[in-house]
This record gives sequence, C-alpha cells and structure tokens, in this order.
Amino acid sequence: MTLRQRYDSIIGYFRDNVPVAESELHFDSPFQLLVAVMLSAQCTDRRVNMVTPALFEAYPDPAALAAASPEEVFGYIRSVTYPNSKAAHLVGMARKLVSDFGGEVPSDIDRLMTLPGVGRKTANVVASITWGEPVIAVDTHVFRVARRLGLSDGKNVREVELDLEANIPEELRPIAHHWLILHGRYICTALKPKCDSCPLAQWCRDKGR
Repeated sequence: MTLRQRYDSIIGYFRDNVPVAESELHFDSPFQLLVAVMLSAQCTDRRVNMVTPALFEAYPDPAALAAASPEEVFGYIRSVTYPNSKAAHLVGMARKLVSDFGGEVPSDIDRLMTLPGVGRKTANVVASITWGEPVIAVDTHVFRVARRLGLSDGKNVREVELDLEANIPEELRPIAHHWLILHGRYICTALKPKCDSCPLAQWCRDKGR
C-alpha cells in the first residue's frame, strides 16, 4: 500500500462514517476557546469543562482577566494540571491581548504564539476551530495515532504536523484534527488500545504489538 492509498483509505473512512467531529471543550468565544485550550495542556477536556464555567463568569473577557492576579486565577483552576504556571500564563496572555491586540484574539498563528503560554499546538487549535485555518494541531493523541496508522514517521510533533498537512486536503484539515484526536482519545489509546474493535485496524502498523 502506498502512502497515498493509506491516506485515502483512512481519511475516506472518517469522511464517510464520522461526518461530525468537533472539540469537546465548552466555549462561547475565541477568547474562551483560547483559555480552555491553554488549560487543557496535559489535562482532560472533562476536567477543563468543570472549571471553566466559574472562571468565565469571573473573567468574561480579556480585560477582566488582565486585571486579575495569578493568585486569584489559581483559585478557579487549582484542580487542573500545573495550575500555578497556567494561572500566570492566562493572566499574561490576557494582558498582552489588551495591550497589543485591542482585547481581540489574533487570527494569525504567529501572532497567537507571541502570547504567554501559547505554543504552536494551542495556536493551531484556536486558528483551526475559530477561523477554519488549514492547519492540524498535533497533541499526544494525534502524534500517536498518526504514527501507528503509518500516516507519518515523524520523530516529533512538528514533523508529524508537516506530514499530515502535506497529505490531507486543506478543506479537511480542521475536521481531520478532531478525527485523529477523538480516535486516539477513545479507541487508539496509549495503554490498552481497543484494536479488536478499531475500524482502522486493517491499516494499522502497530496492531497486536
């Protein structure tokens, strides 16, 4: 099987069988999405969704969050992973949004990455979900699934990102990001993957390992 055939088969399965795939984070604006994605680093979406309602009520916009202290924000997010550093990054991000971007979340990925606590993965997620940018954010789930399915042999997230974007049509990249994440989250898990019930098993290089 050629690489093109592998991509066509896997993407074709998702397109035909999973027509709807979207973020499991809860948000109502680009700002709330950015906050939620920052909080989700090495943390489950379920946990993030538990803390964001109170956080968003207290800090509904960048100006409100920028006026807070990291210590105040910490009280709302203490149950997520790395709450101290995330609290500091959230406040720093909000302050830069206010000072440099007029309180608006920039749509440009490079500008997003100038915000404290915002790396390439976070920027890609926000740009893809909010503006439909043809990018694919590679988190641990996407990295694992892409390599197991033979979509990439990349040794780091950037290499996998470039491979996926080189082989997945632009119009499918925003949803393909979710296809791969959700498949990794619920079927192709890091430990004890559900190979026997996996609809992509015929194309998996790691089945049975």
